[in-house]
Amino acid sequence: MNAITVSGVTFLLIIPVMAAAVLAVLPGYRLSASLNIAAAFLTLLAALSLFIWKPATGPYILVDDLNIVFVVLNSFVGFTTSVFSASYIAHELETGRLTPAHLRFYHAMYQVLLFAMNLALVANNIGLMWVAIEMATLTTVIMVGIYRTEAAIEAAWKYFILGSVGIALALFGTILVYMAARPVVGEGQDGMVWTVLIQHVSSFDPALLDLAFVFLLLGYGTKVGLAPLHAWLPDAHAEGPTPISAVLSGLLLNVALYAVLRFKLLLAANPGAIAPGPLMAAMGLASLIFAGFMLYRRHDIKRMFGYSSIEHMGIIVFAFGMGGPLANFAGLLHMTMHSLTKSAIFFTVGHIAQAKGTQTIADIRGLTVTHPMLGWSLVVGVIAIAGMPPFGIFMSEFLVVSSTFVRVPLLAIPLVVGLLVGFGALLLRLQGLAFGEPKGRSAPVQASYLPMAAHLGLVLTAGIYLPPPLVTWFQHVASLLG
Repeated sequence: MNAITVSGVTFLLIIPVMAAAVLAVLPGYRLSASLNIAAAFLTLLAALSLFIWKPATGPYILVDDLNIVFVVLNSFVGFTTSVFSASYIAHELETGRLTPAHLRFYHAMYQVLLFAMNLALVANNIGLMWVAIEMATLTTVIMVGIYRTEAAIEAAWKYFILGSVGIALALFGTILVYMAARPVVGEGQDGMVWTVLIQHVSSFDPALLDLAFVFLLLGYGTKVGLAPLHAWLPDAHAEGPTPISAVLSGLLLNVALYAVLRFKLLLAANPGAIAPGPLMAAMGLASLIFAGFMLYRRHDIKRMFGYSSIEHMGIIVFAFGMGGPLANFAGLLHMTMHSLTKSAIFFTVGHIAQAKGTQTIADIRGLTVTHPMLGWSLVVGVIAIAGMPPFGIFMSEFLVVSSTFVRVPLLAIPLVVGLLVGFGALLLRLQGLAFGEPKGRSAPVQASYLPMAAHLGLVLTAGIYLPPPLVTWFQHVASLLG
């Protein structure tokens, strides 16, 4: 049985690596796109196998009930994005925005990104987790600048500089955790192994842990896109290929959030350390309110939805900061619903930008008339991400607000204000985009509607009916988060 379970994690990591090596030299668009989809699908199957067989915990690999949720969500959105990417990248090749050499590089880097994110999620060694998140960051930096335009290169450099500052802060926080652990567990690898740390953390120096968490929250919080550390995110979304925007919003932000949650559990287990929840709740609430107001000032459609990602990551971090069974459940549900909904929106927006030849909101009008499928997909996606019933985000936001009213009623006021501000901005923009007088060019686009429909269908289903096994699973994981 151990051989089967070990091979499940092995396949989760080795499939993207092997696929990247082949895709780096494979000529031809159709073959490389098909291989990219096939590799992502096999990675998803390997992730699903972890529900049945979990490998034995070692010094480098850990699969538990917490990270399985992230791994499966990561692999599912990675697969559906690869399906969307096939038609999207085909159009970029036809218009000359990408060359065959760029195509090979793009597909290879896409698989490297999936590998790095999955490695970060299953790493038991906090140093290895840091390395994997840095690898994912550098990969996306390169992909953001793939168009080689002045704006794309500027966005990539901004992402690189701010991401490097964030990851440096996270590295210093990781070193401080090791220093706190060394007097208790000794020198060497044990001071970096999370399962060893959580067993002995109650004996660690709380002052070092407090300082470490501040650096870790700021460092990984930069990757999460929390205000005021968010400046890289809107530019990266606006200038990079749309499949990478979908992966950034739907996956990479979650991976950084996972790292924060792991360290939150460490601090919560030390009776002398500060409570990490209030810090997270404060940053989450600030991000929600800030991004809600910034949505009114956006003129680029992808940049606008980048700020929407900041808003929703703020809600998620706030929920986990509040803690408790209900808030943690709401945070997990909102994270899942946001990943599915926001990636579906970027699928739609990517094809809209191709059809209209622009990302400027003022030049995109009347989509339900000129491109009915894309227009109505955008309508459904925006209604879902704005938190309207009967979609799953309405349910998760309702649970976050309800939990806050019960625990800290005064915090519910700015929380609801932030939600309403963001809600109003998105609906205001949607009116012209979907129902205004048609404007600009209206070129036909061969769009992949299946990934959009699958994501929005799941979000709609979750808002109407959550299967009892899924509810039980999320409740169990919520209890693990404390």
